[in-house]
Amino acid sequence: MSSTETQQSGSAGAGDGRVAGFDAGRTLSIRTELTRQFTRRRTQVSLGFLALLPVILAIAFAVGGSESDSASGSLIELGTRSGVNFTVFALFVSVGFLLIVVVALFFGDAVASEASWSSLRYLLAVPIARGRLLRQKAIVSATLSVAALVTLVGVSLVLGSALYGFGALVSPFGDSLAFGTSLGRLVIGVVFIAINLTWVAGLAMALSVSTDAPLGAVGGTVMVSIVAQILDQITALGSLRNALPGHYSTSWTSVLSPTLSWNDLLDGAFSSLAYATLFGIVAWRRFATKDITS
Repeated sequence: MSSTETQQSGSAGAGDGRVAGFDAGRTLSIRTELTRQFTRRRTQVSLGFLALLPVILAIAFAVGGSESDSASGSLIELGTRSGVNFTVFALFVSVGFLLIVVVALFFGDAVASEASWSSLRYLLAVPIARGRLLRQKAIVSATLSVAALVTLVGVSLVLGSALYGFGALVSPFGDSLAFGTSLGRLVIGVVFIAINLTWVAGLAMALSVSTDAPLGAVGGTVMVSIVAQILDQITALGSLRNALPGHYSTSWTSVLSPTLSWNDLLDGAFSSLAYATLFGIVAWRRFATKDITS
């Protein structure tokens, strides 16, 4: 065989069956997957609804009237005291269910949707290593989840400040924080909320690699969250409730106090990250050994 024929043969393929020049590390890039996910209707509807929610709340306040003349009250009554108060109220009504559904949707749909479309086995045949596929899907899902949270907070703060001003943050206990200070506290609260939702992300991903039905993964995650919240209300369980996922979901409200206490924030962050790590390991092991038929 001539040297020219040898070079052509070498450029056509490799001894291990891969095409020469193929780089598995460049398959399914974050940019490509993000672009693909942002063009999906469920992503657009989810982000759009979170952007629309503050508008709906503002209309509700305008139609129902405001009780913000009192110096104290519930977060609902204080929602129109300032733009920051409005943002805090929007988070308060979203953390317990809406944001959980959104995170469960992005993570639960990540792998299960590929299986439901019968495209998962073709992705792995490109070939894309299973570990890389799972990692890229998780990174993109996390990016979308953070974008959803930032959208809610950003629109609420801008709209609330335009409607109700840049006044101080007033807590239900009658304490107040200056606008600049309250923004810093709001950032801390949002970061904690994002960390607290990691256990939801981990569970949704574990279910996503275990089923070919995206709705099953999303619904299963939401159901577990609801059960955990119900159990958390049973005081007879005592300290056992501290071990429930999501037990510290409302700890972010401690940022409203003049003196910031880190105890519950740190406990909640550790609990959520521990569950997220456990569920993540389950997802990785399950996906690494799963027989892909769809």
